[in-house]
Formats: sequence, structure tokens, C-alpha cells
Amino acid sequence: MALIFGCTVNSQDPSVFHKIQTSNSTKQFNFNSLITKTSSLQHTQQPLYAKIISLCSSSIPSKDMSYIHSLFTQIHDPDIDVYNSLMRCVLSSKCKENALLALLMYVEMMCKGLDLDKYTYPLVIKACVELRELRYGRLVHAHVIKNGFVLDLYVVNNLMRLYGVCGCVGSVRKVFDRSPVRDLVSWTILIQGYVDNGYWKEGVDLFFEMVDDGLKADERMMVVVISSCAKLGDLRLGQKLHKYVQSRKLNFDVFLGNALVDMYLKCGERDVALSVFREMPMRNVISWNTLISGLAQRGEFKQALSVFNEMQDQGVKPDENTLVGVLNCCSNLGALEVGKWVHTYIDRNRIQVAGFVGNALVDMYVKCGSMDDALRVFGSMTTKDVYSYTSVIVGLATHGKARMALNFFYEMLDIGMQPNEVTFVGVLTACSHGGLVEEGHNLFTDMWRVHKLKPRIEHYGCMVDLLGRAGLIDEAMEFVKHMPIEPDASIWGSILAACRIQGKFDLAEHVTEILVNIESEKDGTYILMSNTYASVSKWKDALEVRKAMKRQKIKKVPGCSSIELEGVVSEFRRCDKAHPRSKDIYAMIEQLTFHLIGTEASSDGSGSCIV
Repeated sequence: MALIFGCTVNSQDPSVFHKIQTSNSTKQFNFNSLITKTSSLQHTQQPLYAKIISLCSSSIPSKDMSYIHSLFTQIHDPDIDVYNSLMRCVLSSKCKENALLALLMYVEMMCKGLDLDKYTYPLVIKACVELRELRYGRLVHAHVIKNGFVLDLYVVNNLMRLYGVCGCVGSVRKVFDRSPVRDLVSWTILIQGYVDNGYWKEGVDLFFEMVDDGLKADERMMVVVISSCAKLGDLRLGQKLHKYVQSRKLNFDVFLGNALVDMYLKCGERDVALSVFREMPMRNVISWNTLISGLAQRGEFKQALSVFNEMQDQGVKPDENTLVGVLNCCSNLGALEVGKWVHTYIDRNRIQVAGFVGNALVDMYVKCGSMDDALRVFGSMTTKDVYSYTSVIVGLATHGKARMALNFFYEMLDIGMQPNEVTFVGVLTACSHGGLVEEGHNLFTDMWRVHKLKPRIEHYGCMVDLLGRAGLIDEAMEFVKHMPIEPDASIWGSILAACRIQGKFDLAEHVTEILVNIESEKDGTYILMSNTYASVSKWKDALEVRKAMKRQKIKKVPGCSSIELEGVVSEFRRCDKAHPRSKDIYAMIEQLTFHLIGTEASSDGSGSCIV
């Protein structure tokens, strides 16, 4: 008999461990002295210590390894159960240093000649997973085979998970095929291994193979395969999987609902996605984020903001991903007021302006034309990365502040930050808008010589635009001729625009022929050539271009204007009556027209008007 926490218990009674577990966790720190002083517990020391260490993994604040180590050092010649408990405790923190410690313990156990059991190997494999250590994982696999645990399903499933995490899909399949027993977990890990490594179609095919074998999928597996269909954009497969969920009456939980919404949005079925979203019995913030980001990816930014407003009305607190998605919508719509509201929300809730949130804020202000606010946010960011600098550089370049953009670029280099391809698009655009031909040439050369970045078509386009704006059309043509990649329509368009400014009509006609061959169905080339003729009063030639457009049934894409009023963005096109207040708008236009005509007709010539 022994006295533990004021309760008299029999040390042989298996319920003793239950009593210990349900006691106050802070009293576990007295176990070491308790066992040492209580002679009746000495013969059960190792099982007790194993249990205490196991309890420590969930009870001791911050996983106090010093206390656990002190317990371990009290044990003379610890057995496999103690080691397993210690490893389980160590790995519960999901820390790489502790995972390495678990591997060292494994080596120590082997050196001591302990008989490892079916509980040891999954823990060692878990340590390898944490460290992404394929080489040691293969050694453990060899030990598993040598010691006869390759027939243990739990061990085999953990081996499959290791190979999947390390990107060895072939090894996952081999372990699966050689296992005499498989369960739903085995199939899930196999499919997950394929899907996580980009083999989405193969993962879905394996799912149907499993179904043919007579196994019923659970909700977790359905999330995996439906997400694969989303990446494939295969609506037919996605619908088939949705029917499987319904026919098997699987639990329509929040994870499954989120996967279905994401799949339908990525497959272009917005209405079905909204229907699934409305039918979900429970939603979390990820559900709303999935819908908002999915609509934004489809270019339906106004609808995405509408969903965000609904989310606010229902009292769902947005997270950082929500705010980034909403700021992206504001960037594309030019919805500055909504963007400022999000910024205020970030400040009010003391969300750190860094990382994705900070970059999204900078990008929003840049694209909404508020460079001062963008620079203010940039200056307040606690940490900045290449995307932060790139957003500012591109913004300043677009706003014509070439030298300022380049100063940020050089500051970026001074602190040792490596630019990317988009950074150089901004830098070369700045040189183009600032007329910095020589500096642009030097930076273009540095891009591939110094920074080892291969120029893309966008960078060649920037160089052509730089030369064309500077009036160096002959140099621009020479540059195009020596390009290692085929020039596209945007590059020839830059040449044509430069020809119009410089009055090079012969070259403009030649470039027009090239552009028509590249994209005969686009209106831009014809409009630009027509305007080129019109700029020097060659009206007949301009009219011929317009006639050619009509013959080929090419219509000019109508321009679109937008205005934000009280957080609502309204878009207008020529003869567009889709706006809900179109009658009021056209009535106001008629009034303005009447006043303008009346003003012009009644002017008395002295500068005053009688209306």
C-alpha cells in the first residue's frame, strides 16, 4: 500500500495510473521524491516512471525537458517501455532538436541491445518525418525488415508516410504493394503521397481502385481526392466524387464542404460552389476564405467583396488570409475606401503589418494610386522581403518616379536581398519611364550576369519600350532581331507605338503586318495603326484600316470606367444599362448635357453666361 496525493492505493492496482493521471498536474513534480522515499514503490519503479514521463508530455508547461531528463537519470538500466515513453514525450513538442534527440535515443537503445518493439519504430519513423531525413529513414526501414516488423500494419503505414513526406512516391507504392495487410489508413497515405507530390490524376485513379476493392472512403480521404480534382480542374471527376459523398451518406463536415466549394470554383462552377456553401451545416473562417479567394481568382472581385460583407454581418472574425484576399480584390477594383477600412481594422486589432498582410497593403495602395500611403505602410513594416520591395519599386515606376524606384532597388541590394524576375520588370519599367537608357542597359546585363536571372519576354519587352520611348527605333529593331526568344505581340506593339510617336510610317506598316499575322482577331493593332494615320491627317488610310476591321468582323473592345462611392465600386461601359440606378444616371447625364448646350448657346461673349 502507498499514500499518493492523500489517497491510499495499492501499487499493484492498475487503476493507480488512472488516479495519478486525474490528479493535479502540478503535483507530478513531486513524483521523483515520492518514489524514492516510498519503499513499496521501488519494485514498480520503471513502469511508474514510464507512466509519469508519458503524462509529462501533456501536463508539464512548455514541455520542461530538464524535469523529464531528471526523471530519466534516476532510472537504473531503463527498459524499452521507459525509452518509448521518453521518445513519445520528446516528440510531442514537434521540435526538430527534439526529433534529433529521439534518433540519438534510438541509436542508444540499439547499442544497449534492447529488444525494440512495435511501439518503438513508429516513434523513430516520426522523428525521421519531422527532420525529413530520408537516409536515416531507409536505415530504420532496413531494421524494421530485419527484426520482423514489416508485417505490422501500424509500422508499415508510418513508413509509407515517411516516404510520402520525403517525395519518394515510388517507395510509398512499393511499401504498400509488399504489405500483406492494408486498411483505409494505408490507402489514404498512399493517395496522399501521390497528391502531395503533384500526381493528382494518379491519386484520384487510386481512389477508384480502392473503391473497386470494396473499401468505403471516409471524410478525410474524400477531402484529399476532391482537392486533387480542384487542382486538375476536372469538373466531371469532381461531380462524380460529390455523388459518391452523397450516395455513401458521409458526414458533410466543414472540411469536406470547404474542399467541395474550392473544387467547384476552380472548375468554373460558381453557382454550384455558392449552393454548396449555403448548404454547409457548419462553416469556419476557412470556408469564407475559400469562397472569397476562389471568386477573386475568377476575377469576380465585386462578388468576393460582397461575400466579405456578408461574413462581417454574420459576426465571423476574419483572419490574416481573409484580409489578404480582400486587399487583393481592392487592388484589382481600385476600391481605395474598402482598402482603407481593412487597414483600419488591421491597426485596431493590432495585427502585425508584415509578411503577406503588409505586402498586400502596399500592393493595394500602389494599385489604387496612393503611393504616399504605400510608402508609409512600407516604412512601418517590421520585416520586409523581396515582395515588399518589388511592390514599391513597381508602384513608383508606374507612377513615373523612376529615380526613387531605382533608389529602393539599390537599397535592396545594399542589405543583401536578392531581387527576382518581377523586381527587374519594375526596375526596367522605371528606366523606360525615366528615359534612363544607359542605366537600363546596364541593369538588364546585371540581371543575368550578376543575379543569374534568365530574362523573360517581359524583360525584353521593357528594353524595347525603353529604346522606343527614347526615340531609338533603329536600335530597338536591332535588339528585337537579336533576341534569343521569339518576340510576341506586346514587343511589336511597343515598336508600333514608337513608330507613331516618331512618325515612321513605313516601318509602322511593316510592323502592323507582323502583328496582324500574330493576333489577327485583336482590335489593338488596327486601332493603333488607324490612330497613327489620323495623327498626320491621313484620313483615307485611317478609314481603310477601319473598313478592314469591319470586313474581318473585328469589334473594338469597349472601354470601362469605374468609380468608388461610399465603399461601393460601380463600373460603366458605353450604352451600358446594367447598373441598378441606370435610369437616374442617364437622367442626370441628360440634365448635364442640357445645361452644357444651354450654356454654350446663351453665352453673351463677355465671359458671363445666362442659363
